[in-house]
Amino acid sequence: MFAVLLAIGRGIRALYHWAARTLDRSIGQRAANVVGWVLVAGLVYAIVSGVLLGGFIDAANAAFSARDTRTEEGVQQPTTALRSGGPDSVVPWDSLGWQGRIFVGQGPTTEQLGEFAEGPALEPIRIYAGLASADDTEDRASLAVEDLTRAGGFERENLVVVTTTGSGWVDPALVDSVEYLTGGDVATVAIQYSYLPSWISYLVDQSKAREAGRDLFDAVYDVWSKLPQDARPRLLVAGESLGSFGGETAFSGEYDLRNRTAGTVFAGPPNFNVLFREFSDHRDDGSPEIEPVFRDGRTVRFTNDPQAGIPPADSPWEGSRVLYLMHPSDPIVWWSPRLITREPDWIGEAPGRDVLEDMVWIPFVTFWQITADLPFSTGVPAGHGHKYSTEYVDAWAVVLQPSDVTTEDLDSLKSIVGEEE
Repeated sequence: MFAVLLAIGRGIRALYHWAARTLDRSIGQRAANVVGWVLVAGLVYAIVSGVLLGGFIDAANAAFSARDTRTEEGVQQPTTALRSGGPDSVVPWDSLGWQGRIFVGQGPTTEQLGEFAEGPALEPIRIYAGLASADDTEDRASLAVEDLTRAGGFERENLVVVTTTGSGWVDPALVDSVEYLTGGDVATVAIQYSYLPSWISYLVDQSKAREAGRDLFDAVYDVWSKLPQDARPRLLVAGESLGSFGGETAFSGEYDLRNRTAGTVFAGPPNFNVLFREFSDHRDDGSPEIEPVFRDGRTVRFTNDPQAGIPPADSPWEGSRVLYLMHPSDPIVWWSPRLITREPDWIGEAPGRDVLEDMVWIPFVTFWQITADLPFSTGVPAGHGHKYSTEYVDAWAVVLQPSDVTTEDLDSLKSIVGEEE
């Protein structure tokens, strides 16, 4: 990689010298140097931002859109009207895409939910709209809400709006945990906004994630807000990775999250998340960056291990609860161009539970170390890196506050969710 970068740099320098010498014959040395530099800089920018990047995105879209037409082995079209793609659904099964068909075609059964609850359980509602379901994000959100209304989603006790990752993936642990903890009395709705996997979407599809998160929540909220107050479901928001970025964009800040939702769970937020950065950068004095405390934790809280506790333990947490899950070893959370020239607080402070104690910041070097971790961030055991699993059980238990669920129940559920991953 170093050799390639060096060759590119020397090639650009050689091109500049050639342009300057050529122009020198006509306009003089000083003008030739300036014009040559402008021409070469413009050419490099055009190639990188247009030809190369555009070509890469087009090729990636073509490659991954082909998979979107297939269905994972073992996934069957729903026979229940409570799922998109099933009987009477306004969203065709063939339009859901690879991840959408997995989302509506899997999940715990009513029997499994009842066994955990030791009593009767409802069949959860799962609603999804894929890229092929409508022409743009706003239309897909409207179609999903139409299907949600048809299935009776607004009549459930709980309604979860999920912003997906790049390819349309919804973490099974995120949804399964809610369905178990609510006895199936929940509807979950999501839409797809890209064909690309998360690591590519992370770089090039941020605007699409923003549109999807905002348009879907706004479409749901428009219907929800018109319902009688005593007949509304609890409105919850969730997202992992780029999904947390998209989920945040529907809100202006702490008060907006508290006033328009009954609870939020965001896992593995990218470092460029606007609200995440606002809450973390303005954290209370003395709280560490790996587990910050924002305004005494009155609404927004952070944890790298919800089972071990969520600071500040001695402060009340009333009203809507917003919870961020973030592993100390998750490069998605800590990667930032600022690493090139500035030491982050999380390196200068006491290291997290799964970060090497001898890690230090070195200009440029640390940036490339974290960058190199990005593609492998999910190829690690659950509970580390960018792999969130059983943490969702404790996270949703804290946000939902179910009165009839014991610590033993949560341990049992974590075993169930861990086995399903």
